[in-house]
Amino acid sequence: MTTKETYAMPNDEQYEMPTEQAVAKKPDSALKSFLSGGVGGICVVVVGHPLDLIKVRMQTGGIAGASGSVLGIFANTFRSEGMRGLYRGVSAPLLAVSPIFAISFWGYDIGQRLVQYVQPSPGDLSLTQKCVAGGLSAIPTTAIMAPSERIKCLLQTNGDKYKGMKDCATAIYREGGFASLFRGTGATLLRDVPGSMAWFGTYEAVKMGMMKAQGIEDTSQLSPSAVLTAGGLAGMACWVISIPADVLKSRYQTAPEGMYRGLGDVYKKLMAEEGAGALFTGIRPALIRAFPANAACFFGMEVARKVFSFMD
Repeated sequence: MTTKETYAMPNDEQYEMPTEQAVAKKPDSALKSFLSGGVGGICVVVVGHPLDLIKVRMQTGGIAGASGSVLGIFANTFRSEGMRGLYRGVSAPLLAVSPIFAISFWGYDIGQRLVQYVQPSPGDLSLTQKCVAGGLSAIPTTAIMAPSERIKCLLQTNGDKYKGMKDCATAIYREGGFASLFRGTGATLLRDVPGSMAWFGTYEAVKMGMMKAQGIEDTSQLSPSAVLTAGGLAGMACWVISIPADVLKSRYQTAPEGMYRGLGDVYKKLMAEEGAGALFTGIRPALIRAFPANAACFFGMEVARKVFSFMD
């Protein structure tokens, strides 16, 4: 996009000449990004938790049997535990995911500002640059994500062993100390940095494609169905990229203390005993969950952005 300057000619006729300086789109305020992301995070948990529970049980061999199909595990869980069972462990992500997504969207905003700052000339960011900003957003979220994921996975696979989130966290601390709560932090980063690059990048790419097809210039003009579609596809792209690291993370975080020497040991044993195919265990429920959960996330986020537009 270019600015225009008006020049007066000797015959008093005027014409407009574009300058060489590009003008970047003004980013959202950090607070607006933070609050909007928090709303999106709540939407993710409410819509996607039951299928996330099924994914984790398939990956770890937890309650209801890892060898069952998505529908089989769903039916078995619902039959034996009811609707409440499908939301077992939801307290940890509900308390953590909202601030995680708030920090994620805030981090994406900060990442875009950083990339914009270091680029040689001002202007709107390219899709590649937005992917880089997306990857940067995963770094600050890990401090909250790693312990909450550890608690969530244990509650989902060994729920009868614990009275709730607080009891689970206390048991983890007694077993391995404070550091045990952060077991799997490296795996979380390994999953979320490339996953966030794909997540934000796909969302931006699909939005740009739809805007071009519809002949519009502002994302606020996109229809709800377009936002839902872009968000859903972004979620699926994220999981295609990150599912192998998620499998390793789930196994490492739910294993008894001392079972593995580290994430590399998890990988070696999995490959030796089960083969490369095991790295994609749970991909089906992850993808089934990804579309509606992330469609809800981005839709909720975009609605919140409009509500918080006074912060610009």
